[in-house]
Amino acid sequence: MLMIATTLVFAIQDGLSRHLAGEYNVMMIVMIRYWFFAAFVIAIAKRYVGGIRAAARTEQPAVQIIRGLLLSLEICVMVAAFTILGLVESHAVFTCYPLLVAALSGPVLGEHVGWRRWAAIGVGFIGVIIILQPNGDVFDIRALIPLLAATMFAVYGLLTRYASRRDTSATSFFWTGVVGAVTMTILGVWFWEPMTGPDWFWMGCLCITGVTGHWLLIRCYEVAEASAVQPFAYLQLVFAATIGIAIFGETIGANVAIGCVIIVAAGLFTFWRERLQG
Repeated sequence: MLMIATTLVFAIQDGLSRHLAGEYNVMMIVMIRYWFFAAFVIAIAKRYVGGIRAAARTEQPAVQIIRGLLLSLEICVMVAAFTILGLVESHAVFTCYPLLVAALSGPVLGEHVGWRRWAAIGVGFIGVIIILQPNGDVFDIRALIPLLAATMFAVYGLLTRYASRRDTSATSFFWTGVVGAVTMTILGVWFWEPMTGPDWFWMGCLCITGVTGHWLLIRCYEVAEASAVQPFAYLQLVFAATIGIAIFGETIGANVAIGCVIIVAAGLFTFWRERLQG
């Protein structure tokens, strides 16, 4: 239930991001969002034993900085994809990121990837190829934007797994928020523009959903194994598609629906294999 709630909140967050990024610069929107996120992780860090100093202590600052930088830029790319392609097609392509994690876990982390998992990865990318032909065109290069975001997020996830070998989750969470806030402030402050009163309300909602989503995710991982609840993360695609259709008037093409089914099936098989080997 916590994971389902998390995916719903994140889908709402994506809908708010799509609206605001359609009116204002993406960099500014993500910057303000990160300010609240940084305040949240600092508040969380203060509650741990040793406070902020303990949370910030790391033996691998370069890895932590790269993680935070990569995630902040990935969010910018994905929000831009929402405004260019819409929620439905962006999330349809982004859904392949667990397969990218599985594919890259060998060269990045030295983990063994068996032939069954490689087969699932191959099948999943057949689904991606199907989606990369929106509206019946031979190829739409715009669909590479969420694919880039998925690749960035997959590398971020692998670096997080790598960092966890020597740092606590609290330390990684702290660096994610702080590095992201610093990065987006440096990039986003140049794109500042005045917002209307109603849009400040939606901006506040965006910040609240961001904090709430991360809090729910933390609570979820406190009471359940990540591998057990991860398959429910695919519900974010369902919720985001519902918002895209109901609020933004988007449509789901046959190729997108078929591609999504293939990707989700391949992803679920990959999670199942990981649990068997775990």
